[in-house]
Amino acid sequence: MILTVTLNTAVDLTYHVPTLRPHTTHRVTETQDRPGGKGVNVARVLAQLGHPTTVTGFAGGPTGAWLREALSGEPHLKDALVPIGGTTRRTVAVVDAADGNTTQFNEPGPTVTAAEWESLKKAYASLLPGAEAVALCGSLPPGVPVGAYAHLIREARSAGVPVLLDTSGEPLRRGIAARPDLVKPNAAELADLTGTRDPRHAARAARRRGARAVVASLGADGLLAETPVGAWRAAPPAPVRGNPTGAGDSVVAGLLAGLAEGADWPDRLVRATALSAATVHASAAGEYDEAAYRDLAARITATALPGAA
Repeated sequence: MILTVTLNTAVDLTYHVPTLRPHTTHRVTETQDRPGGKGVNVARVLAQLGHPTTVTGFAGGPTGAWLREALSGEPHLKDALVPIGGTTRRTVAVVDAADGNTTQFNEPGPTVTAAEWESLKKAYASLLPGAEAVALCGSLPPGVPVGAYAHLIREARSAGVPVLLDTSGEPLRRGIAARPDLVKPNAAELADLTGTRDPRHAARAARRRGARAVVASLGADGLLAETPVGAWRAAPPAPVRGNPTGAGDSVVAGLLAGLAEGADWPDRLVRATALSAATVHASAAGEYDEAAYRDLAARITATALPGAA
């Protein structure tokens, strides 16, 4: 079982419009509602890949109830979310059909009480013994300590469970000091963490700060991996047009699937790159185009980079 933690779950709403123009009224041509939050997206992709996955985090109010009901119908996925008194947030992605770009609106999330945070920690500790790996993903809702991920990383390390961290800002800064096995920032998050915009220099700096390995999402340029056994780059063979929401979460899913299956780093990177691109082809986060994934995985290669790891 792979465990994903989403402290700030969401119900994701995706609106498709012919053209997005500020200060005007729009007619929505298509809508989708999905369970969301970064770790939930990761779990849904892992489940589609056939990996048993457990989701924990917080859920509350009418949107939280809807999210849990939606998750209940997904094969290979177990709901271990912790109920809270607040209401789970919504996110809105507006996809512009004219240029393919997506505009995102993310609510901050409900305030979590100290007692609710304690309940989450107990639930997490009870789930770790059965986990092959754990992914800690996304933003922190109000009320959760900024060092929350650092605490959860230390718990996973004590239990001997590999842990991946995918967050940003101060939670990333504090979390990386707890020495996660892998961090998955995008280029902007990596630059903010390290102060350098050169991706490889920044990834190496992130490893010096505590991460055992770093996989950086570089947008259209694919992925960069800096690991204890080498460094690699992988990218789609051509630019991918579509909705990029959730593409980074599919990277995490691909990396975890490869870890669970004992794949080497180049293979993990190929899978993650192909899944990310196949998610851009899909209509909503937490999903991927199966045919595109298989095609891309056969055509993408991971190129080794020179220099010591």
